[in-house]
Amino acid sequence: MGSYLSRYIDNSAGEESGVTSFHSSERWQLHLNAHKESSQLLVVDFSASWCGPCRFIEPAIRAMAAKFTDVQFAKIDVNELSEVAQAFGVEAMPTFVLLKKGKEVDRVIGAQKDELEKKVEKYRSV
Repeated sequence: MGSYLSRYIDNSAGEESGVTSFHSSERWQLHLNAHKESSQLLVVDFSASWCGPCRFIEPAIRAMAAKFTDVQFAKIDVNELSEVAQAFGVEAMPTFVLLKKGKEVDRVIGAQKDELEKKVEKYRSV
């Protein structure tokens, strides 16, 4: 999955953060399709640049990505990729959608760091 997908991902959030930002629906769809073949947990952070709670929890998300290196973390700006947010039924920010094999297994709505971390722990090895 690595080198093939790296051509389609804009990692402007920084490689060191462990969180991949997507800026096009096509790139996101490629990533999601590739994830359907993987049993690895994917946590999708739906947020917005103007959202205070989103900015507040961002350092905690980066810390989780560094801690849980066996989990993929993705970030999608709901204003930039509104069609992706709509497809996932996102109505509040931040919303974290947890996916396994491309299917939603759980979600956390709001900047609830502890709840998100518990769910990541629960699903990462299931």
